[in-house]
Amino acid sequence: MKNDIKELTKAEEQIMQILWKIGKAFVKDVIELLPEPKPAYNTVSTIIRILETKGFVSYHAFGKSHQYYAVVKKEEYKSFAAEKLLKGYFGNSVENMFSFFLKKEKIDLTEADEISKMIEEFKEDKS
Repeated sequence: MKNDIKELTKAEEQIMQILWKIGKAFVKDVIELLPEPKPAYNTVSTIIRILETKGFVSYHAFGKSHQYYAVVKKEEYKSFAAEKLLKGYFGNSVENMFSFFLKKEKIDLTEADEISKMIEEFKEDKS
């Protein structure tokens, strides 16, 4: 994972989700996939340029048009966001995070069993 990954705003992340999903897109393509009410073309264009400055996006030029694509992989940002969540809200404790989701009933018993199986497999692999 890149150490220089920066946090995304909600609007930036929304656009990145689209680019991660479809690969390459012109601004008009991104706007088509955004929910209603659709933002203005200039707003989306500005956000994409900010993403370019942050190192998340690059482009291929076709005359005056630019086709944008993600430079940072979704998996890289997912790792960054998960670490930030774990450190910032759960004292860097997976146990605290798991407990939180259990108490909020965000994890059902079937998922808890699957997690237990994954932990056992992980232990076996490390032995």
